[in-house]
Amino acid sequence: MKNFIKIPIIIFGFIILLNQVAKAQQKDTALKVLIVIAHPDDESGFAATIYKITHDLKGQADICLITNGEGGYKYSTLAEDYYGLELTDEKIGRKNLPTIRKRELMNAGKILGITNFFMLDQMDNKYTLNEKDPLDTTWDVEFVKRRLNQIMTKTHYNYVFTLLPNPGTHGGHKAATILALETVKNLKPEDRPIILSGTMGIKGDTSKIRFSELKGYPDTKMKVDSALFSFNRLTPFGYMNRLNYKLVASWELAEHKSQGATQMYINQGDYENFWYYAMNEDAGIAKTKALFERLKIVPYKPKKY
Repeated sequence: MKNFIKIPIIIFGFIILLNQVAKAQQKDTALKVLIVIAHPDDESGFAATIYKITHDLKGQADICLITNGEGGYKYSTLAEDYYGLELTDEKIGRKNLPTIRKRELMNAGKILGITNFFMLDQMDNKYTLNEKDPLDTTWDVEFVKRRLNQIMTKTHYNYVFTLLPNPGTHGGHKAATILALETVKNLKPEDRPIILSGTMGIKGDTSKIRFSELKGYPDTKMKVDSALFSFNRLTPFGYMNRLNYKLVASWELAEHKSQGATQMYINQGDYENFWYYAMNEDAGIAKTKALFERLKIVPYKPKKY
């Protein structure tokens, strides 16, 4: 009699567990994310997270690209044979790389499941750590902010992804994030998406990045000085658990063939870490945590051979 009672309880518990998993795996076609980046290939920092959102959750991800990426001509040595152009010649590179790099981004976007691409065609002048270089000289800042406002107003995004504006990062990366933050801040409160900034982490690295605010830009103030959310690219799946999501990052980064220096990062980065800005509402923390919990779920059923 005791065993008879235990079996239904076990079955009932198993059914509850299955329902919880099914609920977590529900497709979320209402989930919309806008990725705001300065250069083609910047999206690679969020590759696995984007892939999971579009493929597993069936959410929408769009990319807003601010520059043409022509400043990367110095790293195109191997791509010269591939494209049949002397891309490392500045004049030739600057003329042809805007078209080439946009095509590379769209190829990478096909892998990631990107729905829309918004190209703002601002000049990619040179590598610099100074965010004022693009903001005060080469970018039409008012145009960029106006387009970002139009894009965010037309499609009510749940999230905006940007790169972490660390002092040591490319000035263009910081500038793109600053403009995205300004745009979000100026939207009506009910229309504001949650804005996050990401960077990659390495397994075993105990020197955690700390970031609280970029000096001179109060909009960059974080809720806390460390990443609140993370996606583990090393999450195993497939036959004998031999696969993980670094494959996705490698696939999409390999599409950026004109950028040799960037491609040296293939197979690097074990985590995609995200910071939460202070301008976001506190309630958004729980909402975002729930999203990243759903992203942990591996949808692939094990097969027997």
